[in-house]
Amino acid sequence: MQRIKLKGSKVQGVSMYKLYIGNKNYSSWSFRPWLLMKTLGIEFEEVLVPFAGSNTAAQFKAFSPSSLVPCLHDYKVVVNDSLAIIEYLAEEYQQVWPQEKRTRAWARSACAQMHSGFFEIRNQCPMNCGITFKLNDISAALAADIEKVQALLEYGLQQFGGPFLAGNHFTAVDAFYAPVLSRFKTYQIELSPILKAYSDKIESLVSWQTWYQQAIAETFRDDPHEAELATLGTIIEDRRAIVEQSAG
Repeated sequence: MQRIKLKGSKVQGVSMYKLYIGNKNYSSWSFRPWLLMKTLGIEFEEVLVPFAGSNTAAQFKAFSPSSLVPCLHDYKVVVNDSLAIIEYLAEEYQQVWPQEKRTRAWARSACAQMHSGFFEIRNQCPMNCGITFKLNDISAALAADIEKVQALLEYGLQQFGGPFLAGNHFTAVDAFYAPVLSRFKTYQIELSPILKAYSDKIESLVSWQTWYQQAIAETFRDDPHEAELATLGTIIEDRRAIVEQSAG
């Protein structure tokens, strides 16, 4: 989907977003706007800047005021944070959110919950696309987060009829929960039949498959991410390309 700047704006003609992201293997926050834009056909230039251990913040500062990814550049506008990026895109692309008011309200609420919650899933199941992993244990807090997020996903699918969380079309809420599905896959979290069908649907997207293929093909690693993983359990299968250690 090609984007045209409106008459009277500072740039005439075609405008291309520039999306800065981190490693595809690790960066769940980068995955969200990337997957949304790819799936909806919103054109952008991808700039992948690998995590660099202790040098990451300084490296990201060159393009991101918060020293974090993702970061969207649109001419002189710079937008940090995945949810802010999605809302910025929604100002020009109405298909970012569901069209019906009640459905859109639920989708926004679900995204906000993901954005500000489910810390146990984030902390105990960090995103890592290229491996299958066995956790040392599933704590009560992690189990509670898993149960809560699965109930939320099932509600969306049942309430709005599927096959996506808010009905017939892929929207921002699907993009926001895609990294959770990735974690369930990596850490072998059991899914109900309705969630398994939904996960299969998302995994069948060309955009998802492209991200995964490129994540697995990455030859660089980030030591802090790898060290964190080593404390949580055991890698059962590692499908990633040959390791190139970070300079951090």
